Amino acid sequence: MVAGEEMSGRLEWRINVSNGASKVLEPEQGLVGRVWHKAYSLMIMKIWKFLVNCWKIGVAEPRKFIHCVKVGVALSVVSLFYYMRPLYEGVGGNAMWAIMTVVVVSEYTVGSTIYKSVNRVIATTIAGSIGVGVHWLASHCDRRYQPFVLGASVFVFASTATFSRFIPTVKARFDYGAMIFILTFSLVSISGYRVEELVMMAQNRASTVAIGISLVILVSMLCWPVWAGDHLHNQTINNLDKLANSLEGHVADYFNNQENDKISEEELKKKLQGYKCVLNSKATEESMANFATWEPAHGRFYFGYPWKQYLKIGAAARSCAYCIDSLNSCIDSKLQVPEFLKNHIVDKCTRLSSCCSDVLKELVTSIKTRERQSNIDFLVDKMIFQVEEFQNAIKAVPCEILFQVSTTNENSVDRNREKIENSNQSSLLDVMSLGLVSTLLIEIVGRIEEIAQEVDKLSNMAEFKIKKENKLQEIQPGACNQTKTEGQETMKAIEEV
Repeated sequence: MVAGEEMSGRLEWRINVSNGASKVLEPEQGLVGRVWHKAYSLMIMKIWKFLVNCWKIGVAEPRKFIHCVKVGVALSVVSLFYYMRPLYEGVGGNAMWAIMTVVVVSEYTVGSTIYKSVNRVIATTIAGSIGVGVHWLASHCDRRYQPFVLGASVFVFASTATFSRFIPTVKARFDYGAMIFILTFSLVSISGYRVEELVMMAQNRASTVAIGISLVILVSMLCWPVWAGDHLHNQTINNLDKLANSLEGHVADYFNNQENDKISEEELKKKLQGYKCVLNSKATEESMANFATWEPAHGRFYFGYPWKQYLKIGAAARSCAYCIDSLNSCIDSKLQVPEFLKNHIVDKCTRLSSCCSDVLKELVTSIKTRERQSNIDFLVDKMIFQVEEFQNAIKAVPCEILFQVSTTNENSVDRNREKIENSNQSSLLDVMSLGLVSTLLIEIVGRIEEIAQEVDKLSNMAEFKIKKENKLQEIQPGACNQTKTEGQETMKAIEEV
C-alpha cells in the first residue's frame, strides 16, 4: 500500500511492507546534481589512473624516484640558510639565489647536472664581471647619458649572446650558459642604476650560486649517481641486441619458421618491433653523449672517453634499422612470394639472417665487456660467404620461374589468352617481390659491416683489452644452424674465396 503526505513543504513517499516497516524514497536529483555527480566520479577516476601510472613509472625505473628524493634533500639542506639566523646573516637576502640554483641545475644524470652547473658558474662570472665594468663606465658619464649607455650595452651583449646560441658548437656545449649570461648581465647592469653597492651584491650572489652548485653536485655524485655515460653505453648495447632479434624474427616470420611459435604473442611482437626503438634513439644518444663528456672518471670509463664514437655506432645501427623496417613492409605486403620460391631460398636466407644475428650479438659482447672478441672477423667473413651462397641461390631462381610459367601454359591450352597474360604478369611480380627481399637482406649485411667497423674503431680509441681465448678454432653449437663439420667446410670455402 502506497501513501503520500506533505511534511514541511516537502513531499515524501513511504512504502509499507509486510513487517510494518517503511522506506523513504529520496527525490530525484536535478540537472545540476547529476552533472556534479558525473564530474566528481570522472575526476576520481582520473586521479586514480594518474596515481596508478605514477606507481608504474616508479616501479619500472626506481632511479627516478631516488632522483626526486635527492632533489628534496638538496633543497632542504640549502633552505637552512633561511631557517638558521647565523647562516642567513652570512649571505643576507641573497640566500634565495642558492635555492633557485638548486632547483635549476638539479638534473637526472650527473653529466647533465655538471653541464648546467659549469655553464651557470662560467656565465654568472663573465656576465657579472662585464656588468660591473659597464656600470663603472656608465658611472663616469653624465647622469643624463647613463640610461643610454646601460641600455645600449644590454642590447649589444644580449643580441650577441642570443646569436651565439645558433652556432652548432656553442649550442651543443654552452647553450644554457648563453641564456644565463643574458639573464645575469641584464640584472646586474640594470640593477647598478639604482643599487649603490653593486660589487657587494654581485659577490653575494656569486657566493650563493657557488654554494647551491656545490651542494647539488655533491648530492648527485655521492648519493646513488646516475651516469649519462652508463646510460649511453647500455642503450647502444640494447639497440644492437634488438636489431639482432628483430632481423632473425622477421626472417623466421617471413618463411613461417616454427621458432616464433615457441614464444608468446606479446614477446613475439616486442621482438619484431624492437628495431623501432633504434629508429627513435638519435635525440637521446646525442644528449647523453654531450652530457657524458662532462662527467669525471667513473667505473670502467675514464675522463675523456670517446663517447662521440657511440654516435657513429648509433647512426650505423639506425641505417640498418631502416632496412629492417623496409623488410617488415615487404612481409606485410599483399604481394607475397609463392611457396615454391620461398622453399628454394629458405635455407640460405635463414643461415644468412642467423649469421647476421651472430655478428651483432658478438659486437654486443665486445662493447659490454670492453674486450676485443677474436672471432668477430671470422663471423663477418662467414656472413659475407653466406651472402655469396645466397646470391648463387637467387641466380638459380629464374630458370625455375620459366619452368613454372611454361607448365602453366601447357596446362591452359583451352584457356583464353587473357588468363595466360595474367599468369605471366603474376610471375613477373613474384620475381620483383623476391628481388626486393633479396636486395634488402644483402643491404642489411652491408650495414652490419659498417656497424662492425665503427665498433672496431671504438675498441681502438677506448683501448679495449684483447681477449686471451682464441675462438677462431671454435664454433659455438648451433651457430648459424650448422654443425662443427659444416663450419670447417665453410672456413675452407672462405679461404678459397
